[in-house]
Amino acid sequence: MMTTMAAVDLGASSGRVIRGTLSHGRIELNEVARFPNGAVAVPTGHGERLHWDVLRLWAEIVNGVRVAGPVDSIGIDTWAVDYALLDGAGALIGYPSAYRCDRNRGAAERFFDRMPAHELYGKVGLQRLPFNTIFQLAAEERVGLAETLLLLPDLLSYWLTGVPVAEVTNASTTGLLDPCTRQWRTDVLDELAGMGRDVARLLPRLVEPGEVLGPTRASLQMGDKSASVVAVGSHDTASAVVGVPAVADDFAYISCGTWSLVGVELPAPVLSREAFEANITNELGVDGTTRFLKNVMGLWVLGEAVRQWRGQGHDVTYPRLIAAASEVPGLVTVVDIDDPVFLPPGDMPARIADVARRTRQPVPSTRGEVARCVIDSLALAYRRVLRQVVEASGREVSVVHMVGGGIQNRLLCQLTADATGLPVVAGPAEATALGNLAVQARAVGALRGGLAELRDVVRASAELARYEPRGDEARWDAAQRRVSG
Repeated sequence: MMTTMAAVDLGASSGRVIRGTLSHGRIELNEVARFPNGAVAVPTGHGERLHWDVLRLWAEIVNGVRVAGPVDSIGIDTWAVDYALLDGAGALIGYPSAYRCDRNRGAAERFFDRMPAHELYGKVGLQRLPFNTIFQLAAEERVGLAETLLLLPDLLSYWLTGVPVAEVTNASTTGLLDPCTRQWRTDVLDELAGMGRDVARLLPRLVEPGEVLGPTRASLQMGDKSASVVAVGSHDTASAVVGVPAVADDFAYISCGTWSLVGVELPAPVLSREAFEANITNELGVDGTTRFLKNVMGLWVLGEAVRQWRGQGHDVTYPRLIAAASEVPGLVTVVDIDDPVFLPPGDMPARIADVARRTRQPVPSTRGEVARCVIDSLALAYRRVLRQVVEASGREVSVVHMVGGGIQNRLLCQLTADATGLPVVAGPAEATALGNLAVQARAVGALRGGLAELRDVVRASAELARYEPRGDEARWDAAQRRVSG
């Protein structure tokens, strides 16, 4: 029996529609549509604001699903934290704000004046990031106009089906959800209401990954065959972790893209003081799991550097850039890749140079040296965060699984093995799509079993590469001391 599905996978810089065909325990992928994405800077009376052009994304998705042809099911995953507000008729109230928008500045501090950070962590278990949904809502001026709040993947599923829900893996990134009960946290919502943000009345019902939301609206004219829309792990990292081809529990994962997510999979949240002080997040996963992880800035910094160079007229390609970086001596200059200076868009080579001068390290002068600095610094961050996650969780780790588009950077994979002192299994690059499709397939009855069985299918569908550590831990220790000051 053959099952056909469409995975809609939206990232902050691009989106794709991938047709997946399940046959004989293997999923074959076929990318049928790819389109750019990016926050749009819009002038306002308060300066520029960053928004997502969700109407264009919607048109691209509808077109992509139609190109995919008749499918049994559709599932959507996107990045986390961002949301749309709808009025009583279900229409958008303005364009959704993008998480890098500076309107969020100071919002976290205002919330912590009402509820201290450690108290909030004990309730929601979330890493403190200035763009968490809860802090965006503290800065949101349109709440009083709205009747419904939908996170972005839920908005797109709503437009497909007419069914408004909040899928828990993405909802767990809001700072409004109890990771133990997997329900909305009313006392946290009460604090937002005290700030004039009555959000509780806007929230839809929660659903777990694998729930079938319904067929596509007839008005969309998707074809003769009715497709079921499935709530997958709608946070792209949740789908990516389903797509980790692990064979045992003693693994760590790095989902490597614009952001890097470094963590372990646990049966329950960890809300300890140690986890709070290390700023580790508890995000919900498929089948009742917890993704105990930490955000690392990721390949965003390198991508922005490439954008800067191309804007200056240079012909820069990633393969040539990584090859140049491979010829540069390692660990000459390292930076804290999570320094807030690297969060906004802009001239990353100049910012790296400023940090190098401030920390009295050699200033990278060539594009290869800048790239090597970023890649070394990423591997160093993976090392630091993995140690924090392992210590706070008590989970023993014998292998690191790297998934996502970043695994095409073979230098980064090898340096991650070197930095962590653990073997790295790289692949699949399309872990998010495979995880999305595997949950769909189970929801429509084409697969059975738990995560182990889904991962059997992932392994059968993927090409994997293994990288062994090459030692030299003392050099990584010394580099870490330079970054830590």
